[in-house]
Amino acid sequence: MGESHPVSLVKRVILAFLLGGIVVLSYVVLHPFLVPVAWATILAYVTWPVYRRLRSLMRGRASASALLLTIILSAAFVLPLIWLTMLLRGELVAAYQAVAGYFANGPQKLPEFIVRVPWLGRSLQDLLDQISADPTAFRAQLAEWARQWTAEVGQLVGSVGRNATKLGFALLTLFFMYRDGERALDQLRRLLRRFLGDRLDAYLASIGGTTKAVVYGLVLTALAQGTLAGLGYWIAGMRAPVSLAAFTALIALIPFGTPFVWGSIGVWLLVTGKTLAGIGLLLWGALVVSSVDNLIRPLVISSATRIPFLLVVFGVLGGLAAFGLIGLFVGPVILAVLMAVWRGWVEEQATVDTGTQP
Repeated sequence: MGESHPVSLVKRVILAFLLGGIVVLSYVVLHPFLVPVAWATILAYVTWPVYRRLRSLMRGRASASALLLTIILSAAFVLPLIWLTMLLRGELVAAYQAVAGYFANGPQKLPEFIVRVPWLGRSLQDLLDQISADPTAFRAQLAEWARQWTAEVGQLVGSVGRNATKLGFALLTLFFMYRDGERALDQLRRLLRRFLGDRLDAYLASIGGTTKAVVYGLVLTALAQGTLAGLGYWIAGMRAPVSLAAFTALIALIPFGTPFVWGSIGVWLLVTGKTLAGIGLLLWGALVVSSVDNLIRPLVISSATRIPFLLVVFGVLGGLAAFGLIGLFVGPVILAVLMAVWRGWVEEQATVDTGTQP
């Protein structure tokens, strides 16, 4: 009897070691596919009611329903992405040529009311004079900025569509998520319940609610800001308001990102002498476009998840820095789970303290 306990302990240690090794090796094998799987999981969860409705209309044919919805979503994502990429490429070239041509025409003078702005006006005029004195060096610097900016934007968008292979894996995973998602989720529930017990339901509810709220909050805010900004660009007389609106909507996925777009365009209008259009666009952006970011995003995300909006912002920005574009959604979900664990511990501790009181 005395030897059975050490033998049993050794077996458990060996089993744990082997299991840990299998988990590590599995991670090494599956690591290249984690981002596509994460995108497919988020998209499948958010659109699951649509899939269930479609499956009901197709009399329960799961494979056909999953294939049809995957094709529809593929077209909805791929075609606009190709269109936006082509538009932005042309607009970047046109913007570079316009800026370079503006400074190639000799010294430029800012409007008098801008020059009179304390501390800022005189510095801006000196900067224009310096650029006009050596336009060749400025064009080289502008080209370098454009190259760096394009590389950063490409890196940001790359996690969702760096190449057709990853996008293809995401769509393939989405199909199987639709077809086999209910069975896989049921197996995962039974496994996790052995470790988490009754707390599992609260954690899953927190993850699900946060995922939907973050997706809807980010997407609705981006679409609203892009639409309103596009209206401002059109009124201001910009050449391609639709493409600028689409680019603004893309940048709006990042909290507080849109001022860099409409602000830059507004300043450019002021510098080029279109004073009324520039002032109008800056006021429109500050009072209307940015107010949407401060209204819809907190209203949709914070109210639905019971997470402070500041924590949501930290989750979005921290997730973006840590995981790329997928971190926009993963970051807040991680913090939501943390908040669910914290609330569960606080409630449990309060119950224990109440039970121990005389």
